[in-house]
Amino acid sequence: MEYTISITEQTERKITDTKSIPFGKVPTEHMFIAEYRNNKWSNPRIVPFSHLVLSPFALCLHYGQTVFEGMKAFMMQDGRINIYRPDKHYERFTKSLDRMCMPAVPKDLFTEALHQLVQLDSNWVPEEADGALYIRPFMIASEDRIGVKVSDEYLFMIVCSPAYQYYAKPLKVKIENRFVRAADGGTGAAKCGGNYGAAFYPTQQAREAGYDQVLWTDSRHHEFIEESGTMNVMFYIDNVLITPPLSGTILDGVTRDSLLTLAREKGIQIQERPISYTEIQMALEDGKRVEAFGAGTAAVIAPIETIGVGNKHYNCYIGEDALMYRLQEELYNIRKGITEDKHNWNYII
Repeated sequence: MEYTISITEQTERKITDTKSIPFGKVPTEHMFIAEYRNNKWSNPRIVPFSHLVLSPFALCLHYGQTVFEGMKAFMMQDGRINIYRPDKHYERFTKSLDRMCMPAVPKDLFTEALHQLVQLDSNWVPEEADGALYIRPFMIASEDRIGVKVSDEYLFMIVCSPAYQYYAKPLKVKIENRFVRAADGGTGAAKCGGNYGAAFYPTQQAREAGYDQVLWTDSRHHEFIEESGTMNVMFYIDNVLITPPLSGTILDGVTRDSLLTLAREKGIQIQERPISYTEIQMALEDGKRVEAFGAGTAAVIAPIETIGVGNKHYNCYIGEDALMYRLQEELYNIRKGITEDKHNWNYII
């Protein structure tokens, strides 16, 4: 089915100094919105960015039916604009929606909405090397009823904001072995709002103790590492790149998938397996060179400098020759069109 997206342009341009904008603070001029009623999507449109009008009874405000994605668009070296891996993001978005009993967005509508919105607000795509346009597709339950039920009505929207380096310095993280991000059978593999809300309290406690983030561990043993804050996590030890396997508790990260693909092409040994924090601790105590880093859309790669285990602190390797920086540079070159995009990851508008 083909969808015709109507466009109402905002003629008055907003701020142009995108470098000074804090992450996720200032939107571009426009947003996309479509409505789901009577089992179908309708009225897809791009309009000037504005506030929503929702009933206080709207189900999203009460029972957690909210799902989102995080994507980026880049200015390539030849001036064209690339939306990075929209197919992979669409696949994950659809899986998250399914887990939360929410309707799928037709792929052609998802893709065309991205294309037209980014094209319309293309002047917001930063030219700087460390800049990108952050794209946030999301869906909320909009039916006005406070009974506990699956909503029959939804809003699908896309908003954008310029983004630069997410973390200004290497991270100091704490092994979290009391609170958990997700449990087997839960929603850990879905990118839904409740996962993030539930993570605030232990993360806030860690920050009050002087850490930047936490390293989540599994809910059963409180031993096996799962994610780093809101990112996937990887370790490079003894020339092996190790990352926890995808499961019902770990998000299928697009950056994670990209980095593993690039590492395999470089002949680096990959192990997707459970890894306990005691294994990391022993490697560090044995004096091994351990690289640890988070991987995600917002941060791309976030080096971990210090890992706290109880009252002990261990330093990881963050030297300039670290593997994580080489992988980051290779991914950057693909996104910017400097090197060949052999995997067709770049959607060029």
